[in-house]
Amino acid sequence: MGGERYEERVSRFDGAIVWTLTMPEGSVHPVLPDGCMDLLWIGGRLLVAGPDTRASTPSAPADGRCAGIRFAPGTAPALLGVAAHELRDRRVELADLWPSGRVRELTEQLAEAPDPAAELEAVAMRRAAGTAPPDPLLRYVADRLDAGWSVADTAHRAGLGARQLHRRSLAAFGYGPKTLARVLRLQRALALVRSGTPYAEAAVRAGCSDQAHLAREMRDLAGTTLTAYLARQGPLPQPLAANNDTAPPSGSRTVA
Repeated sequence: MGGERYEERVSRFDGAIVWTLTMPEGSVHPVLPDGCMDLLWIGGRLLVAGPDTRASTPSAPADGRCAGIRFAPGTAPALLGVAAHELRDRRVELADLWPSGRVRELTEQLAEAPDPAAELEAVAMRRAAGTAPPDPLLRYVADRLDAGWSVADTAHRAGLGARQLHRRSLAAFGYGPKTLARVLRLQRALALVRSGTPYAEAAVRAGCSDQAHLAREMRDLAGTTLTAYLARQGPLPQPLAANNDTAPPSGSRTVA
């Protein structure tokens, strides 16, 4: 992946992932929509990445090192104190959301920390101890949509009307449940493809109608094709590498 080095681990913060990324100065790191929000430490700055509806291409900082904690869909707004839709497709300074004095203190702590990713995790844990927990009903909604349930069935099981679910989803996820379902479905398909599942099979197993449907979703949400995506991922698992009779479609948790 162009000299990049990415590592992640499960966080002590429920449902979150702690990650680090090192990449060459001046390079870009395309990130695909995943329904998540991140607290970031990049170039000596504390930033918040809102939920994406399209691929973003942040550039490497001068030192080439980034760290973050990625929150599961619906869990970050309560922690950060901002509705998710206000940050949709945006990267903002944490000081725009929290008191500037507090952010200066955190910035100094991060600058001195031997493990910035672990320090970000600690920041989230301390913040969570003093804030209300995320709405469990919206966590249920996210889990059901990630399992491939339809929006209608999810709303019914959650006891919410369509308008009520849409309104609450905007605040929790940054967009309506149909968009979240599309994003999560694409991530399921990509996980299958990365494991070596042929394109057509991955599309159907993830919930797309067929391979062409998945190809359209890749263009719309990721701005790329599966072929280009896989080329960036590096060597393919043997099952997919050997599957030469599967035609590639025409035109992140995940990078593009």
